[in-house]
Amino acid sequence: MSAEVPRSIVLLRHAKADWPEVADHERPLAEQGRRDAPAVGEWLTAQGHSPQIALCSTATRTRETWKLVAHHLPERPRTVYEERIYEASPGEIIALLNDLDDEVRDVLVVGHNPGMENLAGTLAGRSDGDALAGLSRSGFPTAAVAVLRFNGSWKSVEPGVGTLTDFWAPRH
Repeated sequence: MSAEVPRSIVLLRHAKADWPEVADHERPLAEQGRRDAPAVGEWLTAQGHSPQIALCSTATRTRETWKLVAHHLPERPRTVYEERIYEASPGEIIALLNDLDDEVRDVLVVGHNPGMENLAGTLAGRSDGDALAGLSRSGFPTAAVAVLRFNGSWKSVEPGVGTLTDFWAPRH
């Protein structure tokens, strides 16, 4: 596969989590999160997004979000549960993207804030339509999705490389 093929990065912040007396990493989804996550899968499908691989934080709330989202996709992508996404900086997630095989065209990353919001802002050198305005206006709420596109190999992912083409959240 040519290194100049169009690629997409879908960034998904986990759905709304509950606050029980457990370690942060083990927090489950709240009822609202269990309602919002399937809507994300439906939106991704309706928009024609079909990631070949999903990189998902190992936190309980991200794994639960991903399971509910993936159920609504036409094909479930290969899933890699990656502990380095929990509390990751944009640079740490970019390093994970740089390691992807160039046979992969589209990736979905399920993570946390501020990492997802900061990564979207870091990668977006440009924006289509009002996607950037939507991100700027609402921040990156739970269950929000940012879609970035770029041409090149995964090794070329760096700040400003992408175009933010979509920003969506179920309740915003």
